[in-house]
Amino acid sequence: MRYKTLADAVLDLERHGKLVRVKEEISTELEMASVHRRIHAQKGPAIFFENVRGRNFPAVSNLFGTQERCEFLFRKSLKQIRDVFQIKVNPLAALNPKNALSALRIGVHALPRRACIMPRFEKTTIDKIPVVKSWPKDGGDFITLPMVYTENPEFPGVMRSNLGMYRVQTSGNKYTPNKTMGLHYQIHRGIGIHHTIALQRKERLKVSVLVGGPPALILAAVMPLPETISEVLFASMLGKRAFKYRKYGGFLLSPQVDFAIHGEIADAMLPEGPFGDHLGYYSLAHDFPYLQVNNIFVRKKNAIWPFTVVGRPPQEDSEFGRLIHNLTKDLISYEVPGVKEVNAVDAAGVHPLLLALGSERYLPYTEKKPREILTQANAILGFNQMSLAKYLFITAEEKEEKISVNRVDKFLIHILERVDLTRDLHFQTCTTMDSLDYTGHALHEGSKLVIASYGEKKRTLAHELPERALKRYTFRDARLALPGVLVVRTTPFKDYKSAEYEMRSFASSCREFLELGIVFIIVADDAEYSAKNLDNFLWTTFTRSDPARDIYGVDSFTEYKHWGCKGSLIIDARAKHHHAGVLTEDEDVNANINRFFRKGASLEKFD
Repeated sequence: MRYKTLADAVLDLERHGKLVRVKEEISTELEMASVHRRIHAQKGPAIFFENVRGRNFPAVSNLFGTQERCEFLFRKSLKQIRDVFQIKVNPLAALNPKNALSALRIGVHALPRRACIMPRFEKTTIDKIPVVKSWPKDGGDFITLPMVYTENPEFPGVMRSNLGMYRVQTSGNKYTPNKTMGLHYQIHRGIGIHHTIALQRKERLKVSVLVGGPPALILAAVMPLPETISEVLFASMLGKRAFKYRKYGGFLLSPQVDFAIHGEIADAMLPEGPFGDHLGYYSLAHDFPYLQVNNIFVRKKNAIWPFTVVGRPPQEDSEFGRLIHNLTKDLISYEVPGVKEVNAVDAAGVHPLLLALGSERYLPYTEKKPREILTQANAILGFNQMSLAKYLFITAEEKEEKISVNRVDKFLIHILERVDLTRDLHFQTCTTMDSLDYTGHALHEGSKLVIASYGEKKRTLAHELPERALKRYTFRDARLALPGVLVVRTTPFKDYKSAEYEMRSFASSCREFLELGIVFIIVADDAEYSAKNLDNFLWTTFTRSDPARDIYGVDSFTEYKHWGCKGSLIIDARAKHHHAGVLTEDEDVNANINRFFRKGASLEKFD
């Protein structure tokens, strides 16, 4: 639909039975987030909060909470966007009149335009806006769907702008209400380029934090687009309506948004956080840039505050990821030749685990072994946000066997059946990491492991516990998470010196495990929980380990700077002292929000 504003989208969802209104008074302090989580877990509708305690504006959440609702919101443009991407991947597709006409129609609406008529905006203060606190140990209130707009100081203009979604802390820590706000942008983000240029020019970077607006604008802010493509251009294409704007004192203001915060990045930094993040942990307080706020504007008519709640997947942002993948899945083979598919695994927190299906195309040799996929792995780790991947599992397409990165368990089993642990492990150490991943040795820093496996099946994986072999080592518990993957519980982590001694001792007792079909041994704090289902295994293993520090091996060796092992691979996925805390809900708050789900209340049907 060609929504002009967020209010248009809300009314459309309501007309089609895809939105529910909460009429009772509710608090931004944990309550709204708790209601959101409960409804989202049931794959429920979007939620419109009419009566937010002490605030002047209503709020809406869970707009993108299901894939069906995402496709509904963009039902008039998804096919055309796919046609545009198809032409980019295969220019010959433009010879198809249907594809060409579709791309032409959507292109007509794409160029951003200066707004001739502006709705009335008025100044407001942050204490009147329903900014939520999501988790009990959050450092304050956070804007969770901000569209942070900046321009390149050397080449200003909308077409070279960056529109990204970086969290904004509005209260707590050392921030002065309405005067300063935290701006947490992670490494490898577009705003960082603009900020660096501004610093080199000894200028302050002007920032416009836009909130609300048509769903296409919100989605564009999270799209992993190349630096050469403007997000507002993409938003115009997806929304089938040109992005319109005006400049106000050097800042951007759009008639399509509901709120706008204008400010400049200060010369110093302030502590930001903690904040419950999408890995399922708290990202801790660290010094980050902050905004010196100039003005806070609100649309005078029908302003709605949108928000989401992040946490351990799946959450609403998981649906963002699925929609983006469906739109751009064909682009990967264009951007990285030979690569067929990639999957940043949501259950593992996205960046910690990446699966890729590549090609071995140029080899006349009879022996199947990883060659070209090693090149493709390096290309993947140099491409856009995939550069933040911590573990990359890659294999090549097999004509005789259907392999898909989206069938995670079967993909991993395919790797485990073929991996040569003496050859296929490739580490990168002292490299950049996701800012939210605390497994490395410092903020933004850690290591990566590429497991590039291709060839004939080498082994039959264990489908049952090797009871006799397990008796040689005293475990508190041992479970199979997948065929070939053993999860064991030992003592809690103490320090790395003790861990290395323990893991080496453990490895010496497990020499026969690989022959018994156990390829990976995961050391966890709770084996039963970690092996209970695939999601628990993925989350525990890949969010609680740093490859360089937490991987050991049975009969490990280093030869010509290459590390490998002749027996099973051991991953120490126990919680470490430097890790961030796991997100847990406030039970008193959960009990308090039961009032919205009782008989006669707004959400009784979701009890």
